[in-house]
Amino acid sequence: MNNQKDNSSAQVLKQTQPEEFDVVILGGGTGSTVAAWTFTAEGKRVAVIDRKYIGGSCPNIACLPSKNIIHSAKVASYFQRSKEFGIAHQGFTIDMAGVRDRKRKMVSDLNAVYLQNYRNTGAEFILGTGRFVAPRTIEVALANATIRQLRGSNVIVSTGTRAALAVIPGLSEVQPLTHIEALELDRVPDHLLVIGSGYIATEFAQAMRRFGSRVSVIGRSERLMPQEDEDVGEALLSLLAGEAIDIFLKTRIKRVSGKSGDSVSIVIEQNGAEKTLLGSHVLVAAGRTPNTEGIGLEQAGVELTDRGYIKVNERLQTTALGVWAIGEVAGSPQFTHISVDDFRVVHDNVNGADHVTTGRQVPYCLFTDPELARVGLNENEAKARGIAYRLFKVPMEANLRARTLSETRGFMKALVEADSDRILGFTAFGVGAAEVMSAVQIAIIAGLPYTALRDAILTHPTLVEGLIPLFSSAPSIPRWTQDQRQSGHLMVAS
Repeated sequence: MNNQKDNSSAQVLKQTQPEEFDVVILGGGTGSTVAAWTFTAEGKRVAVIDRKYIGGSCPNIACLPSKNIIHSAKVASYFQRSKEFGIAHQGFTIDMAGVRDRKRKMVSDLNAVYLQNYRNTGAEFILGTGRFVAPRTIEVALANATIRQLRGSNVIVSTGTRAALAVIPGLSEVQPLTHIEALELDRVPDHLLVIGSGYIATEFAQAMRRFGSRVSVIGRSERLMPQEDEDVGEALLSLLAGEAIDIFLKTRIKRVSGKSGDSVSIVIEQNGAEKTLLGSHVLVAAGRTPNTEGIGLEQAGVELTDRGYIKVNERLQTTALGVWAIGEVAGSPQFTHISVDDFRVVHDNVNGADHVTTGRQVPYCLFTDPELARVGLNENEAKARGIAYRLFKVPMEANLRARTLSETRGFMKALVEADSDRILGFTAFGVGAAEVMSAVQIAIIAGLPYTALRDAILTHPTLVEGLIPLFSSAPSIPRWTQDQRQSGHLMVAS
């Protein structure tokens, strides 16, 4: 018995001794995954630790699952519009469990691909809860109750963010949905109350309405997607209102009661008047909070900002030697493609180069139907910075491909530098907006003038072809007054 006890103790001791790695990554998001596979391909020993998800949030509970659900809602909208396309039908029903199962299958298939890539590359994926216990040293509690310690020459923190619960009386007691639970619904909510006016709130509001739920959106801001120009906010408001979604903006939520999934009551104040909204479910989509608690950052010498994000410099170095942070937890823009670029920055710096995040492009898309996509400056940003610009703008109905699809809602607009032909920014609200935006972004990356797109021979009929009428919509030589020149803004009439 004594020998068995001694052997058991020795085994535990062995498991808790630090294992040496070239790179240890805490958090298994997309940037982490690409980092693991890339560093391993360069001959480094790499371990990735995640407490729950293979591949992180994007393929499991965020970007890809939400777009999967949104596409099902798009298909439902086609059924609703079938007569417009000359197709008669006798009605249809939504099988929300089937919608969920399609999403689950996609996630399961992606998990299998990720695991196979880990096996192929030789990077080690560890499913467990990790926390720093010393500089560059992470202790991992595994599901089988054993503990491992990993020490990296370099450590990357990529623990992401989670839905923030605003300090509203009664909200936490209601047990509201976040986007995670909303993606797992197996029945359509009778009446979904959505708290928020940004990406998640707007996308889910439209999708659930198309599945048949009554939907009410409650936002503090003056408009939907408040970081965008006024014409964008107005277009989104018109879109949702046109689909019979109730929208309450410039509101303050005073209290919440009930239980989400059963019956919920939200008391709001709007324009000085108080009113009560009743629903069956409530979805909270009003901001994010960083996952920095309980991971031992103080043990590693890693400091936080006043908002709770990991403090990094432009090279994504933390305040601890050899420790880096990427993605949302580092305060980077909350997009998967940015976390991947964050990895590129860290990868180059680990390998001796000097790569910074300063001045990079941040393209993004809101996956409503139609989509909203933007890269570069919008009008409000250009005006705030005192940058003079020429405005090019056309309705989507000017695009003949959009007409063939019966998808003419929206517009495209571009900002071009006043004293040159350099493209400053592009915004599209319309069918295929993200793909069209990418074409403009590539032109910006290449340093092409807007005239290169205006004069290009593009395939007809395509959505990208719409860039030709867009960049033909304003004079080549700006006509502006001395007052306009002094104001720093240029609005060219067509």
